Amino acid sequence: MKRLLTFLYTYAFMLMVGSSASAEVPFKQNVPTKSFGPGEELQYVLQYGFITGGRASLTVKDTLLNNKRVYHMVGSGYTSGLTDKIFRVRDVYESFFDPKTMYPVKSIRNISEGRYKWYNEAVFKHGRDSTHVSSQRSGEKYVTADIYDIISAFYVGREKHFNDNMVKGQIIVLNTYFADEVFPLRIRYMGLETIKTRFGMMECYKFSPVTEVGRAFKNDDDMQVWITRDANKLPVRVRFNLVVGAFVCDLEQFRGLQNPFSSFVPQ
Repeated sequence: MKRLLTFLYTYAFMLMVGSSASAEVPFKQNVPTKSFGPGEELQYVLQYGFITGGRASLTVKDTLLNNKRVYHMVGSGYTSGLTDKIFRVRDVYESFFDPKTMYPVKSIRNISEGRYKWYNEAVFKHGRDSTHVSSQRSGEKYVTADIYDIISAFYVGREKHFNDNMVKGQIIVLNTYFADEVFPLRIRYMGLETIKTRFGMMECYKFSPVTEVGRAFKNDDDMQVWITRDANKLPVRVRFNLVVGAFVCDLEQFRGLQNPFSSFVPQ
């Protein structure tokens, strides 16, 4: 259950903070990805009914790591107000991502959830048949070749999988290396849906990451994600239906998009 809740915080709390020891490149270059690129920043607000429980964001930068140009994606988040007093969260996830191969080179997980603290770095070396991962916490191991960290998996989904070729009920599987284990991320496509956002009515792809039924969830589709049906494939809403109630993470601000924000539906 702790791993599941930590996984949920990865998606619910995504706020840009700090940086890493790599050198940031002060200019933008032509990039192979189409749905996202350096300069993109997405800001979110997390609410439980009328209560604001935290804020989050995702950001992408152009970076040099070991003299190689990579994307540096950062997702982190924090609780606020009453939620912060009940259960304080300060989570940061980083991914250094090769934009040509679309595989992670390095990932950092730095989390603080109540009294629970965890910091780990993992380095990925991708081969034809397997990937070698060196983790500060668990040492070295070989895993499946098509492996991502939890942040890069989200961007790969936007670039390669979220499109009109999907069939309702289809399950997209992305293998991730999460908490020093191989974690198959299974995402069920629920079809198209138009939702009301602070930006207006928007047509979206609706997904339901397959969750574990237990103390937190009653059903395996109690988490929903809405992604804009345009070239950006932006997550505009994440909803968790928990045993204790529902909370929603909504896109609040954005900048640096690679394409027009064009999934609006006329009213």
